[in-house]
Amino acid sequence: MGQKRTYRSFIARNGLTGFQVRYQETDLHIQADRNLENEVSTWVIEVRLSIEGYARSHPGFLESYTPLPDDPFAPAVVRGMLANSETAGVGPMAAVAGAIAQHIGKRCVELTSGEVIVENGGDIFLRVLEPITSAIWAGASPLSGRVGIAVAPSRMPLGICTSSGTVGHSRSLGKADAVTIVSQSVSLADATATSIGNMVRTERDIDPGLNAIQEIPGILGGVIIKGTKLGIWGQIELVPLNL
Repeated sequence: MGQKRTYRSFIARNGLTGFQVRYQETDLHIQADRNLENEVSTWVIEVRLSIEGYARSHPGFLESYTPLPDDPFAPAVVRGMLANSETAGVGPMAAVAGAIAQHIGKRCVELTSGEVIVENGGDIFLRVLEPITSAIWAGASPLSGRVGIAVAPSRMPLGICTSSGTVGHSRSLGKADAVTIVSQSVSLADATATSIGNMVRTERDIDPGLNAIQEIPGILGGVIIKGTKLGIWGQIELVPLNL
């Protein structure tokens, strides 16, 4: 599966236990109130086998750049990818990293009443009890690591996903340094970040990109960074950082 490989996107949380789970292309960094590495390792294998099994019997699922129809017989994680990628106007694999982060995050929440942060290649599932800041990494842009999104616990759970045409190995048809999307669905945020990222090639594309974000239901807000320019829309608060 084509996973993103971006820098770790959140600021370390005091009092939480951090651990990493890797399986094939999936690379999760997780913070929780206790170590769930064994459980998460099992869940990652299960969810990947579910997606891979579906893909083997449905040619085009892995490679499509356009939405595919819903399949009522597909596994739940795949149906979520199909639905959210259709909403965002992209192929289902544009939602895979967010879908896995969301699946693992929800499973972790079932085992703990504390905070859970799951990051999968730049796509983040959050369930926090106190305010937290999620940094935005934007490659060679001078704004990289200089701004972050302030996250309030009242909106949990929350997804924050970043797509880049200049950082990592994500499939992007654009050249944005960073498109960061906030939604209560991590899978939808992931698909939308890819969709908007495909639109942005120059600084002139920031405003049209922000307008397009507004048209996608379920999105709380977004940030687009290209070079020295930044645009923001929605119910999110940016804060200065110096990372």
